[in-house]
Amino acid sequence: MVSAMSVATDLKKTAIDTIRTLSMDAVQEANSGHPGTPMALAPVAYQVYNEAMQYDPAEPNWPNRDRFVLSCGHASMLLYSMLHLCGVKATDADGNPTDKPSITLDDIKKFRQLDSPCAGHPEFGFAAGIETTTGPLGQGVSNSVGMAMASNWFAARYNTAEQTLFDYNVYALCSDGDLMEGIASEAASIAGHLKLSNLCWLYDDNHITIEGDTDLAFSEDVGKRFEGMGWNVLHVADANDTDALGKAIDQFKACEDRPTLIVVRSIIGYGAPHKQNTHGAHGAPLGWDEIALAKESYGLPADKKFYVADGVMEHFADGIGKRGAAASAAWNTTWSAYQKANPEKAAELKQVFAGGLPADWDSQIPTFEASEKGDATRNSSGKVLNAVASKIPWMIGGSADLAPSNKTNLDFDGAGDLLPTNYGGRNLHFGIREHAMAAICNGLSLSGLRAYGATFFVFTDYMRGAMRLSSIMHQPVMYILTHDSIGVGEDGPTHQPVEHLSACRAIPGLNVFRPGDSNETAECYRAAMNISDHPSAFVLSRQNMPTLCRDKYSAASGCAKGGYVLADCEGTPEVILMGSGSELSLCVDAYETLTAEGVKARVVSMPCIDLFEQQDCSYKESVLPIACTARVAVEAGLRQSWDRYIGLHGKFVGMIGYGASGPFDAVYSKFNITTEAVIEAAKKQL
Repeated sequence: MVSAMSVATDLKKTAIDTIRTLSMDAVQEANSGHPGTPMALAPVAYQVYNEAMQYDPAEPNWPNRDRFVLSCGHASMLLYSMLHLCGVKATDADGNPTDKPSITLDDIKKFRQLDSPCAGHPEFGFAAGIETTTGPLGQGVSNSVGMAMASNWFAARYNTAEQTLFDYNVYALCSDGDLMEGIASEAASIAGHLKLSNLCWLYDDNHITIEGDTDLAFSEDVGKRFEGMGWNVLHVADANDTDALGKAIDQFKACEDRPTLIVVRSIIGYGAPHKQNTHGAHGAPLGWDEIALAKESYGLPADKKFYVADGVMEHFADGIGKRGAAASAAWNTTWSAYQKANPEKAAELKQVFAGGLPADWDSQIPTFEASEKGDATRNSSGKVLNAVASKIPWMIGGSADLAPSNKTNLDFDGAGDLLPTNYGGRNLHFGIREHAMAAICNGLSLSGLRAYGATFFVFTDYMRGAMRLSSIMHQPVMYILTHDSIGVGEDGPTHQPVEHLSACRAIPGLNVFRPGDSNETAECYRAAMNISDHPSAFVLSRQNMPTLCRDKYSAASGCAKGGYVLADCEGTPEVILMGSGSELSLCVDAYETLTAEGVKARVVSMPCIDLFEQQDCSYKESVLPIACTARVAVEAGLRQSWDRYIGLHGKFVGMIGYGASGPFDAVYSKFNITTEAVIEAAKKQL
């Protein structure tokens, strides 16, 4: 008579080996992909999902679910296999579960093919259960820090003595490649400082990268590094030892004062007789003959592809399925009681879950009086940011050690600082870690928070990977970027962004706002906050610029369309002057001179080229009529962004190289970005 224990043990082994064989078959069918890591880490994924996680496959967007991040995204078939075998349900456009599976066997058979949710690397939004996009190494683990911060923030803000709504853990599976990337060290350092005890990274210590053995370029003691950053470091000698994995995860759950790194030793391509611990198993299909031998070694049918043995799906249903269903049901009971006991907080959470904003979120946005002296847009941005965030309780963010310069500190009552002793603070302190800041903001946003991160504009060079992923994932992260041009002055070329406007505008879906005065700053915030499916970048000045009189010039509400006619003439203009940011005032001054001389001129303010391009042809024609070919664009950056508007014969007043160190007005004069230069460029075309 076979005991229940032995049946369960056999099913567990079969389930783990099925994860492996589904992954192998999918990679081979696609003739593309990485089978080795899914084969090696199948026991780890099994243990996390089926034994450890509080996750309901029938409710994949349950707010208090544990999160799993596959940071080593090249092992994507590991995730797809788990989502299929665990029976995770698909969701509709509103995020509600359906009766269909998130990942079907047919989807797996179309791995890496067009229109399959089983993309080469996991893509957020392609299928329920994929918590974030993990293509570039290091991004996933960094996102996981933001997710863990969000869990603690929600708990601090919304849990009560009677009801616990938020206490979820975050698991991230990572590779040598992840931990070699600098962004991972930045993120780990923040996590250690914040003592995020709900965060667990499982490190696949397999000694292999694409070029070969890690000894070629990597010989550090990762565990000691993480101990130095304040992590709880555990070791599992064999990835196939699920008992040891289980004990390590239990130790993670018991640890209350620091994040946990579990160093798991694995053999890449486990079960492939001739390709264990080789680059081939990591980066290329094994071949059907090799796969057949591996299946034989697992005790599975060698001739069956995409095979799921009887009882495997039921095994997962009895594990993660039952445990998750019970946990989410208990949460729903708590949530019902919470709504009655705390109606105001519950209303806020409903808006968070729906991705909305309070009805009066923009009611405190200020209007700025006209002023020739004016103000720096970083200053007006700080005032608007506080006005907006004070009305959106779940808007949080901070700066990479530059809050006094970026003007990003939230100073209204109750804002507070997010610290190891106060997880409910709304001011985040990222330290000098720009790349991790941007990736952590992605994690916060994926958790439902409206997140912002700030630094000097020139340092978007360090952030670009994560900014790009904000756009790929359609997350409304806001980047507040000050010291926008050669107007930085004395700091010189290393701190003066020149090519950065064009570089940021080149990221599809990133709305780049460069307001020309304080009221444009306010209206750009209004436009950006109303966009829930794209990130935004605010590019703001250090130096003052005039606050334009809106009784004389057009209303700043035109910013909502990206570009608008600021000042005009009667009839069709003879010349159009276009500008953004601090150079907009040069266009206005030139316009006044040209108009006084009898030239029919128009000024077009272009605070957001990206939004302007989304307008219909009739609107764009009304702003930039084809009949007027005499055009001048003015911006203290490169011409590249403006060619489509000035055409072959238009003039550009701006930069062609790097800046120089000196007082900002002297630097502008040196590079001939002046009112006189704008007037001269206009007259040359007339």
